[in-house]
Amino acid sequence: MRNYINALKQRREEHGEEGFSLIELIVVVVILGILAAIAIPIFLNIQNQAKENAVQTVAANGASQAAASLAQGTAAADLDFSNLSTDGNTVTLKSGTTTDDFCVQAVNGDITKTSGPGC
Repeated sequence: MRNYINALKQRREEHGEEGFSLIELIVVVVILGILAAIAIPIFLNIQNQAKENAVQTVAANGASQAAASLAQGTAAADLDFSNLSTDGNTVTLKSGTTTDDFCVQAVNGDITKTSGPGC
């Protein structure tokens, strides 16, 4: 194999040929296509998982805020999640009025996550 490659190099040098052959370029393009076909779906799945994790985190933050407010005596109707309702997230108290049975829901597009002891 090594002798064949050396012979090809020598022939190219003798005839003034430079660059890559068409076969070499096709092989590189095929390899890049295969890598892209594998990498793109994996990348999209990572993005979707990150969005779901972000919504779950917002729901957990809302549950922590609700627990603290309810423990201080704030009425469930007066809970304010406006500081968490950003970046497309909507946070609401889904159910419950005490620290033992509340459930907070976070929604972002088609992703819905809940957090709290009453969920």
